[in-house]
Amino acid sequence: MPEKEMVVIGRKVTPSLVDLCVKTAIDNVRYLGDVGETDLDLLGQILPHCTVDQLMHVEKCSEGRDLSPVTDKLWKRFYEKQFGTRNTEKVVERMAKSLNSYKWIRLYEAKSEAVAEHEKKAAARIKQLYKKENARKQSRQVQLCTKVPPSKYKRSFYGGGGPGHNVSNHKSNLMKKSKIEFLNR
Repeated sequence: MPEKEMVVIGRKVTPSLVDLCVKTAIDNVRYLGDVGETDLDLLGQILPHCTVDQLMHVEKCSEGRDLSPVTDKLWKRFYEKQFGTRNTEKVVERMAKSLNSYKWIRLYEAKSEAVAEHEKKAAARIKQLYKKENARKQSRQVQLCTKVPPSKYKRSFYGGGGPGHNVSNHKSNLMKKSKIEFLNR
């Protein structure tokens, strides 16, 4: 990235020490933590380059210092980007009606928690539906039996009725009678 230089009537003016510090802070914004008593004008130049997580980290590390004059518009921008313009407009309307003003970081956190809770409930519902469907499928499956069906040929205690004693295939009663007499000998 080329250095930011000002040209004044044909002469190059070197950037001030403050400008160099701001540029260095912007380049290393991921390492920011507690901003201490840094001037709000400088923070107004540095913090717009932060992501949501980085800005949240700076806010949490800088406890005891109200950064909302600088960060409030950033949080509003993040809210609008994350949850949409319509939701942002609803929040602005509600604040105007109730004559209350809230910090956008708190609104962002509350909305994020609500969305996470909604996603958690939706995931639980889907999980429950999958369990119900799996139970329905299990109940409809073919189940294996461990019992062995009884044999087709039962043995008779008195000697008849085994595979060799099948007399039901013969058509006449005379043949049946003769077959039984032959087998009983």
